[in-house]
Amino acid sequence: MHTDIIFEARALVGDKTPLKSDCGALCGAACCQADEDGQGGMYLFPGEEALLPGVGGDFAPIYTCDGTCERENRPLACRIFPLTPVKTETGWGVKMDRRARAMCPLARFGTRGLDPEFVRAVRRAVRRIAADPEGEAFLEKWAALEAQYALF
Repeated sequence: MHTDIIFEARALVGDKTPLKSDCGALCGAACCQADEDGQGGMYLFPGEEALLPGVGGDFAPIYTCDGTCERENRPLACRIFPLTPVKTETGWGVKMDRRARAMCPLARFGTRGLDPEFVRAVRRAVRRIAADPEGEAFLEKWAALEAQYALF
């Protein structure tokens, strides 16, 4: 996938965040960091590894930081968390990422607990990625992987 698509998707999300304030203050930026076992991080979208150095993974390169990155340089997955892509009968949309339940205090409220402008922006970004064949294939793999996480 061409990096221009990543830049377009990032621009669609812009400076919108799950809350009008810094949601990382609620959880200590848990989504940014690997856990005590070195697990965690955010998947890099195809082509995004050219923009950010990542660590290899089975599905896609995984990016972690210490929670103090420059917001404008964050990977797309960081920008859309705690949402995740989901394919529906009408196309691509978003839902609360099941993995967020373990680290994000906002997850228990579902998408209703997030800034509606953020949810709409992420939905537009996901649809932009899905408009590219390689992007849609990546989203399908991501959604299948996310579906494997058990609800608890």
